[in-house]
Amino acid sequence: MAIRQGMTHVWTKSSHSAGNGACVEVKSPEPQAVAVRDSKVPQGPSLAFVPGSWAAFVDAVGQGTLTRG
Repeated sequence: MAIRQGMTHVWTKSSHSAGNGACVEVKSPEPQAVAVRDSKVPQGPSLAFVPGSWAAFVDAVGQGTLTRG
């Protein structure tokens, strides 16, 4: 299920989760934020992205252009 920016109020597991426990969940309860968390630690911290940064991150992951610093 794709999230709808500003309209996804519940955590949604990534469609790219491989079933191996390495999953992220995403929600966007407000138009100006996309939140991401580790599905294995639901009470743990989450990251918040502004929409443009989230889109750039997803594009970079899809293109395989991210590098480790």
